[in-house]
Amino acid sequence: MEIDLKQLRELMRSLKQFDVSELEIEKDGERIYLRRGADTVVAPSAVIAAPAAPVSSHPPALPVAAAPAASAASDPNVVAITSPFVGTFYRSPSPDAPAFVDVGTEIRPGQVLCIVEAMKLMNEIESEISGTIVEVLGDNGKPVEYGDALFKVRKSG
Repeated sequence: MEIDLKQLRELMRSLKQFDVSELEIEKDGERIYLRRGADTVVAPSAVIAAPAAPVSSHPPALPVAAAPAASAASDPNVVAITSPFVGTFYRSPSPDAPAFVDVGTEIRPGQVLCIVEAMKLMNEIESEISGTIVEVLGDNGKPVEYGDALFKVRKSG
């Protein structure tokens, strides 16, 4: 089953538009499974099984949602930014480049925080909130699962 990135994005938009939480398509033994995130996810999040593309592909950045941090003792303004899908977490655009963000970095909506490589696609993950990075939870070059906390951010006013 051939599906390009444009078709995949349209499917993801349709999930949100029609308030569908999951979609599975199977044809000729190939499967595509999309799932919108949990309660706090405001953008389409997906676990994607799609044809591989060249490593140099840089699709538009995917927004991620901020979920409340797990610790009950934590500041109520601190939220966790989670991975929108399964992949490999990278803090910088290349091994010799500086990290997109570090502890203490002020962030704003639309700012790239990291890359999650999935199916050989390098997906820039953008912030949906303004605030300050208080903790980096993802390990550079290590696998992440859908919903794994990547950063803790103290939201600003």
